[in-house]
Amino acid sequence: MHLTVWTYEGPPHMGAIRVASSMKGVHCVLHAPSGDSYADLLFTMVERRPSRPAVTYSSFDARDMGGDSAALFQDTLRKAYERFRPQVILTAETCTGELLQDDPGGLGKAVGLPVPVVPLKLPSYMRKDNWGASEAFHSLVRGIAGPKAPPGGKRPPRPEGAAPSCNILGPISLGFRNRDDVEEVRKLLDLCGVRVNVVAPLGASAHDLARLGEADFNVVLYPEIADTAARFLERAFGQPSVRTVPIGVGATRDFLAEVARVAGLETVPALDDPRLRMPWYSRSVDSNYLTGKRVFLFGDATHVMACARVAAEEMGFAVVGLGTYSREFARDVRACAEKYGVEALISDDYLEVEAAIEEARPEIVLGTQMERHIAKRLGVPCAVISSPVHVQDFPARYAPQMGVEGANVLFDTWVHPLMMGLEEHLLGMFREDFEFHAGAGASHLVGGVVPRGDEALAEPATAVAEADGDSPSSASGGASGDGAPVWEPEAERELKKIPFFVRGKARRNTERYAAERGLARISIETLYDAKAHFGS
Repeated sequence: MHLTVWTYEGPPHMGAIRVASSMKGVHCVLHAPSGDSYADLLFTMVERRPSRPAVTYSSFDARDMGGDSAALFQDTLRKAYERFRPQVILTAETCTGELLQDDPGGLGKAVGLPVPVVPLKLPSYMRKDNWGASEAFHSLVRGIAGPKAPPGGKRPPRPEGAAPSCNILGPISLGFRNRDDVEEVRKLLDLCGVRVNVVAPLGASAHDLARLGEADFNVVLYPEIADTAARFLERAFGQPSVRTVPIGVGATRDFLAEVARVAGLETVPALDDPRLRMPWYSRSVDSNYLTGKRVFLFGDATHVMACARVAAEEMGFAVVGLGTYSREFARDVRACAEKYGVEALISDDYLEVEAAIEEARPEIVLGTQMERHIAKRLGVPCAVISSPVHVQDFPARYAPQMGVEGANVLFDTWVHPLMMGLEEHLLGMFREDFEFHAGAGASHLVGGVVPRGDEALAEPATAVAEADGDSPSSASGGASGDGAPVWEPEAERELKKIPFFVRGKARRNTERYAAERGLARISIETLYDAKAHFGS
């Protein structure tokens, strides 16, 4: 573990809380100090849940560590059962609670509650959030559905004339657009004539998990959460899995084909839904200028690999960088990166990701909320495609990533930042135009009323410098306090005509060129000379 300002994943016990909070009648009891009870904020403020997460903490403090902390945990477990009356209880410990070595699993079984108590071993100093969620879900499936497995894992054939059925595995609380994705996938399965047996963990109960073995196959939407459980069901119940993630038009068609094959259908349904507008938009005149745009992708493995295909094959982007923080899927992501001729970045250090983005010089970033901040600092458009996310990525509206409507949402989400970026660039280029300069009035007002205030009288060069983060004195030719070359106003204005996504590099190269030649001031000629020097 290491201290950091941002983190892509929390500790593994957060994954256990996510699973418990996703389900009905499941409660998680954690052996934890008082300061570890921060999960409520993530669920109520980020996901905007109407109820608090399904977790209870033993909340020991310093004086308890010198006494019987094990008895404190057992007492907390009893009180949690009496208060919530769950069907199943998960027991685990946080990273701090792990140091006490009290064995919550053994302590929980010793209490003798009338409901199953499922112990979780979550190595906080070795694993992360998604792994903890996967382990918790797998433990529940194995403990509740496992005893109903047929001998030798041989399931009886489907009755003649019965419609095929499946389980949808992986949707979870705090997942990126999981709620809406399930609705889109249901529509795709309806198109195939496949009945949905159980969706889990999101919205499922312990009784639902006991029925998992009744389905003919499983649809694994999010491997980070459901891969381990799906492999167990395949061994125990002989259930094959559909693993194509239907993100984008091509993947959605492939998903339908795989469902048809696994379900034993004679024909593959055609994807001719009139709602599918993304292909037309992608071929439209307005989208032509997007061809070849450089894109950098980073996030969880599922979304990064799926979105890389959409970017390259359906949007016409050039993938110049690709990576994930999901180390458990590093091999899959590396294989995906090879297809696009780039080297995969496997890291959970946002500073390393920032350095890779800066080096790749993309024109758009597709990532998490961390990449949104990084791209903003670098002046590059960004769209969020993966957790971790902020409250704005849990919209009240319907906004899936998968299926037909998901393809439309992807196009809007990715193209709009580029469109807005182009608009900002054009405004920057014409900053000194009579309509756009600082003293010009609003274009919708008759006569172009000039705004009051000192800012309206500011010199154009000063306004340019301030917008770019420089002090007015450096832009107007004053002496630089640190001895760095000073930009002349004309050079500053010319710099603003360079596209925003390479402007920072042009500034650094020019200042480096001037410093190496002992130039105290940077003129337009210096800017052009530096461009010729580094472009040769």
